Amino acid sequence: MNFENVLNSTYTLVLLAVLVLSFLVLCLYYGLTWLRVGRCKKDVVSRQGSVAAHKPSVSVVMVVHNEAEFLKKSLPYLLEQDYPDFEVVVVNYTSTDDTQFVLRVCAENYHNLKPITLKNDVNMFQGRKYPLSIGIKSSTKDVVLLTEAESTPRTFDWISRMMQGFSGGTQVVIGYNVVKGNGKLLGAFQQYENMTYNASYLGAAMLGNPFTATGRNLSYRRDFFFKQGGFISHYSISDGADDLFVNQNANSRNSALVLSGDAAVYSEARHSFVTWHQDRVHRLCTRRYYGLKDRLMLLIYPLSQLLFIVSVVFLFLGQVFPWQILLGVLLLKFLWQIVCSLSLAKKFEIKKIQFFSPFFEFYFLIANTFLTLFALRRKKKQWR
Repeated sequence: MNFENVLNSTYTLVLLAVLVLSFLVLCLYYGLTWLRVGRCKKDVVSRQGSVAAHKPSVSVVMVVHNEAEFLKKSLPYLLEQDYPDFEVVVVNYTSTDDTQFVLRVCAENYHNLKPITLKNDVNMFQGRKYPLSIGIKSSTKDVVLLTEAESTPRTFDWISRMMQGFSGGTQVVIGYNVVKGNGKLLGAFQQYENMTYNASYLGAAMLGNPFTATGRNLSYRRDFFFKQGGFISHYSISDGADDLFVNQNANSRNSALVLSGDAAVYSEARHSFVTWHQDRVHRLCTRRYYGLKDRLMLLIYPLSQLLFIVSVVFLFLGQVFPWQILLGVLLLKFLWQIVCSLSLAKKFEIKKIQFFSPFFEFYFLIANTFLTLFALRRKKKQWR
């Protein structure tokens, strides 16, 4: 192979430098987040260095809006948890379906269920922060554990496992949610996105930067919530009842991760692309309110993807750099990506989709670019 033309072309050298840099960044990202999370053997990751020996009293809090069918499935798992002192607070916010009847029947059989009904829509900001605040204020236990009606604990030890994260000065405990596939392509896309999203925030937290979490499996001390002002600082933002509070108040000293499979919650994949699209928009809408460091960190991965693809394409089209080396770099990158996604898939009990990781990655690079632009322009505030 003759590299004389490469060394004499500034254009080619710049593209080659971009290729090498983006390749290294992507490989580091896969290793430091995906592989780190996938291979983690600890059930609890905490700077406190120990698992909580005591079991604090717990208030499981959720907000529901026309989610009777989800409640029929999830409430029994919540109310039958194997834990000595807990209550389940369900805020029924202006539901018009059978939610109130489901709650009434369950309340007759479970003394630890505390339903709260808000019939009138007095939430001028829309979103779930107002009703969620009502639920937390109405709770009576030491620790608040958040979830959603569409998420079901994997085991009846869910509360016990999550509470293992509270030791020493821990104020925030971050868990994760797993999406169950439905055997369709749309379900596979959702599983992959959820898997990589889990890896991004769990991996960042393991590196000392707990910048976000999912409200389907998140816990914090009740007095810490009020001491930090709750949602007041971002109350006018309809989205972000879970991730903005964590972004503003969690750090490496006061937070812990619970990675035990018994502490996971499961949710079904959306059957509609439109509904899934709306969920993703809600998530992206809050990222503009993150700290500068976190926004830059979230930009590194997609930017490296884009630069890697662009540099490979232009080097190939230029026919100056040997295509055999480009092919080798592509295969090496894809192989490392698949190896790291294999460990993630095993961690989150997902099958098959890891082998299509490069394809999914390319799709989400394009889709998220347009989705981010759509989210930035969205003005209408919706329930979330």
